[in-house]
Amino acid sequence: MKMYSNLPIGLHDITEAKKRLTNHIYKTAQLPSNYISERCHGEVYLKLENMQRTGSFKIRGAFNKLSSLSLEERQKGVVACSAGNHAQGVSLSSAMLGIDAKVVMPCCAPKSKIAATSDYSAEVILHGNSFNDTIAKVSEIVEMEGRVFIPPFDDAKVIAGQGTIGLEIIEDLYDVDNIIVPIGGGGLIAGVAMAIKSINPTIRVIGVQSENVHGMAASYYAGTITNHRTSSTLADGCDVARPGTLTYEIVKELVDDIVLVTEDDIRHSMVDLIQRNKVITEGAGALASAALLSGKLKHYVEGKKTVSIISGGNIDLTRIVEIIEQNNIRQFSL
Repeated sequence: MKMYSNLPIGLHDITEAKKRLTNHIYKTAQLPSNYISERCHGEVYLKLENMQRTGSFKIRGAFNKLSSLSLEERQKGVVACSAGNHAQGVSLSSAMLGIDAKVVMPCCAPKSKIAATSDYSAEVILHGNSFNDTIAKVSEIVEMEGRVFIPPFDDAKVIAGQGTIGLEIIEDLYDVDNIIVPIGGGGLIAGVAMAIKSINPTIRVIGVQSENVHGMAASYYAGTITNHRTSSTLADGCDVARPGTLTYEIVKELVDDIVLVTEDDIRHSMVDLIQRNKVITEGAGALASAALLSGKLKHYVEGKKTVSIISGGNIDLTRIVEIIEQNNIRQFSL
């Protein structure tokens, strides 16, 4: 067991989060993928957080944060901003805990995510078209109503909640060699890295981002927090140009590598997961498998046991059809 007392959270915070989450979320399946294993010449397992409550890992961090609030804070109500998965996590968690919630979502958020967030109980406020727009609205609500802000990733309790995935992975596959993790703001990989490295520092934790949006990768290699976004990405759930302060601090210390994938890599991964593994995933959820299938992790995974985290599956059906058609067109044009 290794201690990281200089970092914002530790293994104890994650084990406490696991206790809070027990009986409220699912311990998701971790299943072998014969297809990806054959392509990678190793053993590859899929950690299916797309089958989690709300269809994403985000409920872990949201519930842990909300359940840690004092009675006074709960009575004030909460507010969050998100394009979808964090919104749903906060909405359902608030309903389970009896906390009044408002969620600010960009007007461009997928209709399915807006509907699901509203259905879970939160009042949805559509505002602007970017994260900066929604966070500005949240600040206004906090100032006017005194609500407690629930951050999407840069918060110790949120990070600890996401880290419970790491505990589940190692419980089910104690001799895992590599864990491949999608990155947006960094809450998931920061939590998983802390859990895994505290228990077994020899296990590699590797992040994946889109070439189009990779604030964490740019920061990781620059040695300081920076922005990076050239255009939109299919991995819209990871469309975060600038990583969190806390998440970056953990990632720079504990993560072994971060690789980038193209939009075509993501598209191919989404289609392959549907066709070969019968797994429906959103773009962000396909990032880890995209890195594996594109060969960008070949030197890490050959002959090794690897877990690929499928972080979420919230995607409109019409969008799936579009992606499959685009993938077919590109394949036939080669």
